[in-house]
Amino acid sequence: MGLEVGLATRPKRRRRPVLQFFLMVLLFLVAVFGAIYWFFVLRASTEHVQPYDGDKRVIVYEGEQTEIPYVLESDQILLPFEFIKERLDPSIFWDEPTQSVIVTTKDKVLRMESGQVVAYLNKQPVNLQVPVKEVDGQRYVPLAPLEKLYAFSFEQKQDTGVLIVEKDGYAVQQAKAVSGDKPQLVRTGASYRRPIVAELAAGSKVDVLGEEDEWYRVLTASGVAGFLPKESVELTEVRQIALNRSAPARESAPWKPLGQKINLVWEQVTNRTPNVADIGPLPGVNVVSPTWFELKDGEGTLQNKADPAYVKWAHQRGYKVWGLVTNGFNPDWTKSVLGSYDKRDKLIAQLIHYANMYDLDGINIDFENVYLAEKEKLVQFVRELTPYLHEQGLTVSIDVTIKSTAETWSMFLDRAALAQVVDYMAVMTYDEHWASSPKAGSVASLPWVENGLKGVLEEVPHQKLLLGVPFYTRLWTESKQADGSVKVSSKALSMPRAQEWIQERKLTPKLDEASGQNYVQYTDPKDGNTYKMWLEDVTSMQKRMELVQKYNLAGAAAWRRGYELPEIWQAVQEGLGSQHNAKSP
Repeated sequence: MGLEVGLATRPKRRRRPVLQFFLMVLLFLVAVFGAIYWFFVLRASTEHVQPYDGDKRVIVYEGEQTEIPYVLESDQILLPFEFIKERLDPSIFWDEPTQSVIVTTKDKVLRMESGQVVAYLNKQPVNLQVPVKEVDGQRYVPLAPLEKLYAFSFEQKQDTGVLIVEKDGYAVQQAKAVSGDKPQLVRTGASYRRPIVAELAAGSKVDVLGEEDEWYRVLTASGVAGFLPKESVELTEVRQIALNRSAPARESAPWKPLGQKINLVWEQVTNRTPNVADIGPLPGVNVVSPTWFELKDGEGTLQNKADPAYVKWAHQRGYKVWGLVTNGFNPDWTKSVLGSYDKRDKLIAQLIHYANMYDLDGINIDFENVYLAEKEKLVQFVRELTPYLHEQGLTVSIDVTIKSTAETWSMFLDRAALAQVVDYMAVMTYDEHWASSPKAGSVASLPWVENGLKGVLEEVPHQKLLLGVPFYTRLWTESKQADGSVKVSSKALSMPRAQEWIQERKLTPKLDEASGQNYVQYTDPKDGNTYKMWLEDVTSMQKRMELVQKYNLAGAAAWRRGYELPEIWQAVQEGLGSQHNAKSP
C-alpha cells in the first residue's frame, strides 16, 4: 500500500509548451531575416565606380552636370554652342551664310568663322589656337577667347578632367569632412548600399548642393558629384565666386540733356536736306534726327543724303544730331541684309564711316515693314552695331510701334531684347487710323496712345522710352455711293493746313471726349460729302506731354518738323517741364 501511495504522489512529467516552440521558431526566423536584411540592405557597399561613368570631358555648371561634354583639342577646350547659348549667353549667334559664331557684349563684337584660326574682335584680328568646329553633329566654340568676354569662372580639374563653370557672384555653402580613422566615402546616391565614387580625407572641402533625408548632395574639389552622410561633414563658410580681373572700363550712362527730358524732332529729307536758313526757332528742342541714310538694295548699300551744313547749323543751336537710318521699308532687301553677317557688317561699316565723317552725335534706327521671321536677326544687327557706335561716343536709339498682332508692323519687333542694347527707344504712338483705314478716326486718340504706351512699358524701362507724337492729322471724306454704301478716304494735313481748312469753312472745333482731342465735322452742300478731322493742336500736345510726365519717360519725339504750328514748341517745352538752355538761333 505504501508503494501505491508513492506512485500516486510522484509529480507527472510536463510536456514542452507549444507556445515556447513557436517562440523559438519566430526567433529563428527573425535571425534569418535579420541576417538577410543586414546582408542585402544594411551592409555598406564597398564597390568603387568611376565618376560620370569614366567620362573625362564633363561640364559641371554650378554643381549640375550638363548634357553635352566639352571637346579637347591641342590642349584647348571647346564648349558646345548649345551649352553657351543655354547657360552663358542667350545672345550668342550662329550666322549660317558665313558659318560664323558671333558674340556681342556692350562694347565688343567677336566673330569666329568655322575652320579659321583667325577671329576678329571689334574688327581687329585675334589668333585662335583652335577654330570653331563641328563634332558628331554638335557645334563647338573655343573657350579661350570667351573667357575675357564672359563673367564666368572656368576651371578644368586635372585629376578628373571635369570643367567647372560658375558665374561671377555664384555662392554656395561649403562643408569639410570630419576627422576619423578612415576616409569619408562619397556615394552615388543617398544610401550606404550605393557605390563609392570618391574618398575624402579629413578636412577635405566640398560644396553642399542640397540634402536628401540624412544625406548631403555634394560636389568635391575635384568636381565629383555624390552624396555624404550629414554626420560625416560639418558646415563651414559660404564660397563665392569673385573673378580676379582688372576692372572693366566704367560703363558710361546714355547721354541726356542736363536737367531736361529729351525733346527730339525728326527732319524728313526726301531729296536733299532743307535750307537751314528757312528753319525758324525750335524752342525746347535738343535733338534733331534727319532721315539721311536709307537701304537701297539687298547687299547692304546705303543711300546717303547727309549734309555737313545742317550738322554745323544744329550744333551752333545746341542741338544733338542723330542721323536716321531706314531699311527703305523693303522687306526683301531687309531679309537679305539681316540674314548675312557680311552684309550686316557692310551696313555697319558705312554707318560708322558716315557718323565720323559728319560729326554725328547718334544714330536713330527706323526699320519698318519687316518679315516676322527676321525678328531675331534684327536684334542681332542692333547688337553688332551698338558697340561700334558706343565706341565713338554716339547715342543709339530705335523706333518701334505699339504692340499689335500685325506681323510686319509690330510683331517683328522684340522690344525687350532691343531695349537691353540701345540707349533709347521711341514708340511711335500714331496711325491708329491710317491713310487707307476703312473707318474715319483719330491719328492717335489719347486713350489709344496711353494703352499702347502701357503695353510697351511692360517690356521697356521707362527711362529709355520716348513718346512719339504726330504733328499731323488726317482729313477724312465720307461720300455716299449709288448703292447706298459709304466710301471713306483721307489725306494727311499739317497743323497749319488743317487750321486753314477750318478757317475757310468758318468752323469751330469742339472737344471730343472719346478721343481727348478737338474735333470738326462738315457736310459740303455741293457734293454732299461729310468731312471729319481730329485735330493735333496745343490741346492734344499738352495731353501727350502729360503722359510723358505721368509715366516718367525719357522725353518725346515728334514727326515731323515743318508740320507744326509755332505755338506747339512752347506747349511741348512746358509739358516736358524743362527750359531749353541751347544757344539762340
